[in-house]
Amino acid sequence: MALAGRIRSGISFFKTIAVSDSVSSARSYPTGRPLIPALRNYATASAQKTGNVKVPVALVGESGNFASWLYIAAVKMNSLEKIELDLSELVEAMKTSPTFSQFTKDPSVPRETRLAAIVDVCDKAKFAEPTKNFLSLLAENGKLKNLDVIVKKFMQLTTAHRGDVKVLVTTVMPLPPAEEQELKETLQEIIGEGKKITVEQKIDPSIYGGLIVEFQQKVLDMSIRTRAQQMERLLREPVDLSNL
Repeated sequence: MALAGRIRSGISFFKTIAVSDSVSSARSYPTGRPLIPALRNYATASAQKTGNVKVPVALVGESGNFASWLYIAAVKMNSLEKIELDLSELVEAMKTSPTFSQFTKDPSVPRETRLAAIVDVCDKAKFAEPTKNFLSLLAENGKLKNLDVIVKKFMQLTTAHRGDVKVLVTTVMPLPPAEEQELKETLQEIIGEGKKITVEQKIDPSIYGGLIVEFQQKVLDMSIRTRAQQMERLLREPVDLSNL
């Protein structure tokens, strides 16, 4: 909430620089650094003498690559917890400040304006220097629009780094506490001791009943919707009368 307040107080700053720079910056600001090489360098420049860091979960796609490079840099700089906290605050602030959220996703905002705004937010929020550098890279290259996805994937890595397992359970209505605890105990047997399990519940009436459990890139679909679809496919298959 504190960060959201600071961002709201900076909205006038966004508007001022957006108006003053909307025309001139597009012409005067130099081309941004190529993002992929810049992020690779960012992930390795801080610790040339440090051993290789492996990501605990293999992520795919552009956002997954960004999250992985940030994770590697954070581990090498021993700043993983601080960067995680900074990004969590930023995402929460985006939820409570529609103006700021729209600002990060607006492709018409000039590069210099995006960069100045994100640097101002980082300074006011007292974000760590690695966080500020990473967000500046995204702002400079027009990738702030993907920030929420990148952060979500980054959190997957930090959760796995701690040995925690996040489980998404989809049902048609919230699980009673007793059933949630029973589910946790069952998953603990599957995943193994020594790992902390966090259950996130998602409500989706379209599955009709049952539940869908997702964890560690695995999906256990025990929904009535899927069972009905399987039954429908079975009923549509031609019947072989030769064996009757």
